[in-house]
Amino acid sequence: MDILKIISRLMDYPTPTLFDHRDQILDMIEADTLLPEIEKRQLLSFATRRLTGELLDWQADYDGLFERGRSLSLLIYEHLHGESRDRGQAMVNLLAQYRAAGLDISVKELPDYLPLFLEFLSTQGAENAKGWLQDIAPVLAVLCVRLQKRDSDYEALFSALLRVSSADIDLEQVREQIKDEQRDDTQKALDKVWEEEAVTFGADAQNSGCGTAVTRPTANQRRDQNVPIQFFDDPIQSQSGQAMRS
Repeated sequence: MDILKIISRLMDYPTPTLFDHRDQILDMIEADTLLPEIEKRQLLSFATRRLTGELLDWQADYDGLFERGRSLSLLIYEHLHGESRDRGQAMVNLLAQYRAAGLDISVKELPDYLPLFLEFLSTQGAENAKGWLQDIAPVLAVLCVRLQKRDSDYEALFSALLRVSSADIDLEQVREQIKDEQRDDTQKALDKVWEEEAVTFGADAQNSGCGTAVTRPTANQRRDQNVPIQFFDDPIQSQSGQAMRS
């Protein structure tokens, strides 16, 4: 699904490569046939605004949204499992799914990083991708509403994903549920987190982090279809794949 690859790239940490392929990105959004016109226009507006602006401004905005606090974390299982042991097992299961599909993930990459997950889905065929998106639709909905509350145009990416998923999600109900939650990206909230975080030394300190924001599949992926994932060097062909879903 081409649109998932596009959203994955736009959601990941901004790099100069995006600007190098600006026209192709915009053309691929225009050519999409999956999104309703409203969501397509919103996604096109996001891409146009970001890709005609300054890279450093975009990177600063990304850091301010997704790297400060946990409420907008792009790690899927952080929203579903927090720091419980269930999260670790879910990560193991997801990594097994990637490997079963022939996808090669670096040991430093967390498999539940949303742009990486979308990259995976883009290789698995429309129906499989829709099913996976429906599984995480509650997380997508919460992130969408939180971004709306912050007047962030990143909301367009999550609205598009919800549309692609066809999930039965009531955003008004989500808004009601989180209307009183406090933001966790203020200096006071961040200071409190630092006070409460346990200090870890040795090997565990290196293995327990969240990794870098720029985490994505490596270039030799999609070996199950013998077509390596590249950026936009070659036309992206939509192919159906089979993936076991947990």
